[in-house]
Amino acid sequence: MKISSEFSKYALDYNSYNVIQKKVIEKLLSHVKQKPKNILDLGCGSGNLCSAIDWEYEHFTGVDFADGMLKLHPRSPNIELIYADFNDDALFENMLTYIYDFIFSASALQWADDLQRIFSNIKKLNAPVALAIFTSNTFKTINKTASISSILRSSDEVRELGEKYFDAKTEVVNYRLEFESTRDMFKYIKKSGVSGSRKILNYKESKKLLREYPLSYLEFEVTFIYSSNI
Repeated sequence: MKISSEFSKYALDYNSYNVIQKKVIEKLLSHVKQKPKNILDLGCGSGNLCSAIDWEYEHFTGVDFADGMLKLHPRSPNIELIYADFNDDALFENMLTYIYDFIFSASALQWADDLQRIFSNIKKLNAPVALAIFTSNTFKTINKTASISSILRSSDEVRELGEKYFDAKTEVVNYRLEFESTRDMFKYIKKSGVSGSRKILNYKESKKLLREYPLSYLEFEVTFIYSSNI
């Protein structure tokens, strides 16, 4: 498992909150050399991965359980959008009738109810994968300062499951996203979706965390899983 790190600057006038997610997509796509024609994107959201693909494909299938996000997704005759939850086994049973050249998931599978079951379902589709999953060192210092545990799986757990179900190589990448103030930092957490909409601190505890957080940046840890043959 290779460990690497990257640094990003977050500008106050930047009008988007998915900075890290976009960097994750860039990295996923940089590992795909075969330019697949029939693509599945699990947890496609508003379509950042679809928009980033720079080659011609025959069919793109995007799956997401947030109807509002799907409404923002790019649309064309060769894009199919499915309103569904990847935690639902029935979704994968229906997908067994499809043939995919490649399966992506960027910054979504950390919210899997049972990651092992979902990996098992993905494996049945018999296609190469490129997956990116936020893991437990995301917001490491926030969790330590607030004395709370991460809701995310560890990179070791995700890596082991990836190697169990796929002929895979794995990589853990640590990102930093810098802010000019802790207030902007916590606004980002609220707006970006990386917290999973979890609110476990009351007002007093949140103010204390805002006051005591020792860094000028947020930490993110992403575990990447790539099929060895891509």
